Amino acid sequence: MSPRLSPGDPAPDFTLTSDTGEQVSLADLRGRTVIVYFYPAAMTPGCTKQACDFTDSLDSLQAAGYEVVGISPDKPEKLAKFRERDGLTITLLSDPEKQTLTEYGAFGEKKLYGKVVQGVIRSTIVVDPEGKVALAQYNVKATGHVAKLRRDLALD
Repeated sequence: MSPRLSPGDPAPDFTLTSDTGEQVSLADLRGRTVIVYFYPAAMTPGCTKQACDFTDSLDSLQAAGYEVVGISPDKPEKLAKFRERDGLTITLLSDPEKQTLTEYGAFGEKKLYGKVVQGVIRSTIVVDPEGKVALAQYNVKATGHVAKLRRDLALD
């Protein structure tokens, strides 16, 4: 399992394909604060709830200077269906090789229904305008996470 990131660490750069087929790089977002959240699978109940919560909060997060990027191992085509089905407005990125997930400590051993499995660890990393980790949260809950994150960032 790759080490988890901590505040002050440089955020690993990435270039991934979005649900619209565009290449999106963390470097392109330099100068802005970016909420990068990792989720296991598009169109599952928990991931849908979390993506909808981020979409519902996007305007106020952007007004406070935050961009939101969601990363999963899903292919861009599935992410496009996810966006369409649920009216999502956040940026969805595909990491089928799980390289970015691994570099961010968001892929590895986790417990699922009492068994230890390899998989995506639901995580949120806030990257500051200089490209450093400002906040790192692992094993977050899908429901209520955005509200908690807003409190942690003093946005409420």
